[in-house]
Amino acid sequence: MPVTDPIADMLTCIRNAAMAGHRRVDVPKSKMKVAIAEVLVQEKYIASFKTIEDDNQGLIRMYLRYNQEQKSIIRTLSRVSKPGRRVYVRQEDVPQVLGGLGTAIISTSQGILTGKEAVKRGLGGELVATIS
Repeated sequence: MPVTDPIADMLTCIRNAAMAGHRRVDVPKSKMKVAIAEVLVQEKYIASFKTIEDDNQGLIRMYLRYNQEQKSIIRTLSRVSKPGRRVYVRQEDVPQVLGGLGTAIISTSQGILTGKEAVKRGLGGELVATIS
């Protein structure tokens, strides 16, 4: 069965693996998913990721992070803009997730950026997801 929202599917896989206590999770590869994984590594929500090439589209293998009590670093991970209802924000309307403790992931004309980076560069765009 084809997936209608691959980004939401990726976020759900990460969320489910974190709740189950898995050390890694594999998702089908795309350019946007790789860019989102780079943001998650940059913001230290996941330890690392690597791409695995195969005969199809390839995989992204992400290694999750846990604290000393073996609880996931990721508490909430939600898709904001969906295929049926796109959500766009201007630079001044970029949300602060958990008062600045979380991260907004925004698709801008300069690529996938965090909300803080988009504001710093003076950009708005599509609000892809929020994470804390």
